[in-house]
Amino acid sequence: MQTTSASPPTAHSAAAAVIRDKGGPFLIERITLEAPRPDEVLVRLAGTGLCHTDLLSRDGVLPPAPPVVLGHEGSGVVEAVGAAVAGLEPGDHVVLAPAHCGTCRMCLTGHPMHCVAFPPLNLRGRRRDGSTAYRDGDGRELHAHYFGQSSLATHAVVQARGVVRVDRDAPLELLGPLGCGFQTGAGTVLEALRPPPGSSIAVFGAGAVGLAAVMAARIAGCTRIIAVDLHPHRLDLARELGATDVVPAEKAAAIGAETGGVDFAVDAVGLPETLRAAVGALAMGGTAALVGSAGTGREVSLGMVGLMGRTVKGVLEGDVVPALFIPRLLELHRAGLFPFDRLIRTYPFADVEQAADDAEKGRTVKPVLVHG
Repeated sequence: MQTTSASPPTAHSAAAAVIRDKGGPFLIERITLEAPRPDEVLVRLAGTGLCHTDLLSRDGVLPPAPPVVLGHEGSGVVEAVGAAVAGLEPGDHVVLAPAHCGTCRMCLTGHPMHCVAFPPLNLRGRRRDGSTAYRDGDGRELHAHYFGQSSLATHAVVQARGVVRVDRDAPLELLGPLGCGFQTGAGTVLEALRPPPGSSIAVFGAGAVGLAAVMAARIAGCTRIIAVDLHPHRLDLARELGATDVVPAEKAAAIGAETGGVDFAVDAVGLPETLRAAVGALAMGGTAALVGSAGTGREVSLGMVGLMGRTVKGVLEGDVVPALFIPRLLELHRAGLFPFDRLIRTYPFADVEQAADDAEKGRTVKPVLVHG
């Protein structure tokens, strides 16, 4: 009896914001995506958050080099799944999270965002085997797979391990930042630091990550929540979202002396001066979390005596399990306790340059590019 094999999967056409030169701009181009491999998923994007890290890579402060498709806060609908994928099917609403190997000690002990292969998997611009699913209109390879997704596009080919299914009643186009900025800020507080009720915390930087940390601190029951930022309108929003005190950035170094020290601090900026201020704000026994990143090659000096009895820890992506934590954030949002939508301003995908400019100048806390 003659048998017929299934038709081979075909490539997919998409539009993407491509960086051709260091420093930008984002150029909307037609590209081609390979069909998903057995362990991959093709996702049609509904929305993609624009993150400070995207801009660092655009400017060459972080890899990968151009030509590249960036974007790592995507949400959308599954269009196709690879032959070995279980638990996902076409039509599922999903949020995309950073790539992780799934087999290292950190992954296997519940810390996939601290995967030992995190830098190459997320910043190399290639799959783990060195290939790319992304090609431009002339058939030339593009660096992509940025944080496992490259979601500044209408479609993305994503490793199934980084895809988190969510309920269909959630506002899909707004959910992408739950996979990075919002999970980073909230996870740092709720999972990495775990402040007990009644404790105090200072958050340095009232952008998307910092304001998510402020909301999480209120959820955790912190009774004193200090927000620090350069922009008065962001401090006003921080107060509305749960901060009990707001401090202009130029007065940050005095927080420790004026308060007697806080139990926890979050540096959501990632500059030497903000980390020094965060450590300096700690009371004896306090812990500071370094969360933000202003790029590679920076060093910080800290007084050794000031570290006695205090802890400094670096936290990637909130040190969460996205498949568990993102649904938790959605439940908190439904309960009115994590109103992340108040941080978002949406833009048509074609206006990615305007969104980037508004983010850099502090006019928008979290830009989200939407399709359709």
